Order: sequence, then C-alpha cells, then structure tokens
Amino acid sequence: MVSLRFPFLFSQPPKPKPKPKPPHTKAASTFLAASAVVATAGAAAIAICQDPKDPFLKKALNSVFSNKSNHCSLPLWGSLSLAENSSSSSTVVESRTGVSFPSVLDDSKRLLGIGLRKKSVLGLKNIDVYAFGVYADDNDLKKFLSEKYGKLSNPEFKENKEFNEYIIENDICMTVRLQIVYSKLSIRSVRSAFEESVGSRLQKFGGSDNKDLLQRFTSQFKDEYKIPRGSLIDLSREQGHVLCTKIDGKEVGSIQSQLLCQSILDLYIGKDPFDRQAKEDIEHNLASLLHK
Repeated sequence: MVSLRFPFLFSQPPKPKPKPKPPHTKAASTFLAASAVVATAGAAAIAICQDPKDPFLKKALNSVFSNKSNHCSLPLWGSLSLAENSSSSSTVVESRTGVSFPSVLDDSKRLLGIGLRKKSVLGLKNIDVYAFGVYADDNDLKKFLSEKYGKLSNPEFKENKEFNEYIIENDICMTVRLQIVYSKLSIRSVRSAFEESVGSRLQKFGGSDNKDLLQRFTSQFKDEYKIPRGSLIDLSREQGHVLCTKIDGKEVGSIQSQLLCQSILDLYIGKDPFDRQAKEDIEHNLASLLHK
C-alpha cells in the first residue's frame, strides 16, 4: 500500500494564544488538489492491474490524465521490461506511434522488441508505414541459445555478433507482427514493398533464381484485402521452417521454405534492419533471457 506523507500535518506543541488559521494559499490548494489527483490515479491504476479488462476503470484513469498531451502514449500499466515479468494481459507501446503490442502472443511467444518501419518519399519526407513487434517462443529460444551460448557471460554474449544470424537460420518459432500506421496504405503498396525488400534478401541468401518463391509469397496479399490503420499482418515461422501469413487474424497462406523465413526475419533482426534501435533492444533482451 502506498502512503502519502504530509509533514505539515504533524501535531505541533500547544501555544498559549492560538491564532486563527490563515486561509489556504493558492499554492497550498493547488498542492492538495494535485495530491488528490495522484491518489485517485494510483487507486485506479491498482484497480486496473487487478482487473485490466474493466473498461470503466480504464476510462476513469484516462479521464484523470485527460489534460495530458496526446504524445504521452505509454499507459501506466504498460510493461517497460520486455524480457522480464511478461504476462498475457500486459502490453508495450511503441512511443513514436502510440501503437501497443501484447507482451505475449499465442500463449508462448515472448515480445523481444518493437520498432518502426519508415519509408522515404522522393527523398524528401519519411512516412511512418507500420510499427512492428518481434516475438519468439520461450522454450525454443532457451533451448537453442543455451546449447550454443549458455557458457558465455552476459558481456561475452552481447559482444558476439553471430547469435542473430543463428536465430534467423534455425528452426525457432517466431512471429513478426506488423500494425499498420499509415492510413492511406493499400494492399498493392504492401505487395510492392515486399517484392523489393524480401526480393533483395532472397537474392542475398539464395541467389537470383527465386522469382517463383517471391511470387508465391507476395501473391498472398490479394487486392481484395483492405488494410486500414490498425490492421495486423502476422508473419510467423512455424516448426519445419513454414512461413504462415495472417491478415487481421485470418490465415491467407503458408509456405515451407527455410530461405523465405530467413529472408523475412533478416529484415528486422539482420545486419541491415529496418530499425536499428529495435534490433539493439532485441539483442539486449535476448541476453537477459539467456542469463535469467
């Protein structure tokens, strides 16, 4: 339980001729009002932690902070540590867009890092296209990483530059969740972007003769699908190097290809990722998880 201390409320020695109490100053009134707000917010936050799905409690807490700037998007109950104390009910917010991601996906996949995909338009302006979260199965991670890197200390593990490639290449169940931010994005633009980015990775890892594989992947993004702001695209490597693609929770295709899985993951945690800060966060959380 949190206790609030107010030194000026402690009892004072009695005086022979007590003077009338002066009226509260504006500063004192402001302080007391602020204290009430903090106490109310604290109670609401505690209640939400006990029942995070209660919409009335969330609305109450949001109303307390309704005067805050819209840029303050990180909720009070959001998890700031991606590799510790994650639960299926907690979320992490991508601060630049306000997009939130669950800390745990499909009951077993832990969120390792979040980032932002930007796209330059005519070299003049960067557009926020989508936020993304990278997840990996807890058991798979611990198994594969402990077998190869378990004897390394935390600093030695962080200095090792091969473990990302090891994760990309091996049969570890992982998901990259994309959440659309740009409201004018069309499915054709998504298809075109993947043709460029995934196509370059397929060529990097497997040579130039992979046009059929690329076409099989990009053809899953049919013109009939709509992807307004907030839409979800999940790219998951399942057991056996099977890439499963979902749009807003609906499976639209699956392809068995180690090369394709490797190419997709390289976009986010490879040597030249879309968001370098996200990659560094993922590396830090992998080290923390290995030595937990």
